[in-house]
Amino acid sequence: MKKKKSLGRGLSALFGDEKKDYKIKNSNLKTAFQVSISDLIRNPYQPRQIFDEKKLEELTNSIKKNGVIQPVAVRPNKSGDAKYQIIAGERRWLAAQKAGLHQIPIIILDLNDSETLEVAVVENIQRDDLNPIDEAMAYKRLNKEFDYDHDKIAKLMSKSRSHVSNTLRLLTLPSDVQSMIEEGLITAGQARPLIGVSNATNIAEEIVSKKLSARSVEYLVRQKKGPQKSSQIRVDANILDEQREMEENLGMRVDIFNKKNNSGKLTIHYTNLDQFEFVSKILKKR
Repeated sequence: MKKKKSLGRGLSALFGDEKKDYKIKNSNLKTAFQVSISDLIRNPYQPRQIFDEKKLEELTNSIKKNGVIQPVAVRPNKSGDAKYQIIAGERRWLAAQKAGLHQIPIIILDLNDSETLEVAVVENIQRDDLNPIDEAMAYKRLNKEFDYDHDKIAKLMSKSRSHVSNTLRLLTLPSDVQSMIEEGLITAGQARPLIGVSNATNIAEEIVSKKLSARSVEYLVRQKKGPQKSSQIRVDANILDEQREMEENLGMRVDIFNKKNNSGKLTIHYTNLDQFEFVSKILKKR
């Protein structure tokens, strides 16, 4: 198999002061120049599905006053009428159209499909522009289409493995709950306890109406599941804190059942072989 080309320095300059120096080969980086706005089409690997209209309007006003300062990163378009496919900078392209511009500065990069998705995801996440569901969908594409495991995604995005796993778990929620997250009605922290709960939608609506905190949601979910066995005591805040910390570190659901005599059971729920092997390695360490 042809070895995937390594990425050299250069792309961070396109995005301004970034937290991570995402790299592109110098030989693949060409000087910026102006092209017609109609020469560009949107990125099919764009992870962001919802654009904040207020931020887009602010950017439009800025472009009317100052023009497009940073060029849009593109690659040659292999099909269709447009000459270039946007890699990063779709919001600038949209705002430039709203501002009435006819031309926009671009810089051409030589990237394959997986690298294009990498750049699009990195740029959006570093700018904090992705909602948790869009972020999860981007991770899913990296996993399913380009065979990235959770560790590789975490390294690419400068995130913890548990963050990647927890974010992906949001996609198991009902679609209407996912929509609430996308719209900003509930946070990922509030939604996470609803994973695997049969009446997740009803609880999500209650979260919104009562403005419940993430911790309150955890208590509410446990109450909805019904009374505990007589041999168990109600889970207190300390147990919940321990359980939440384990879940964040493992990226998996954890249940702790503590009895009155302080004996009990700790259950780790895995959803695939990778998660099982990850836990197995931890437990086998000496």
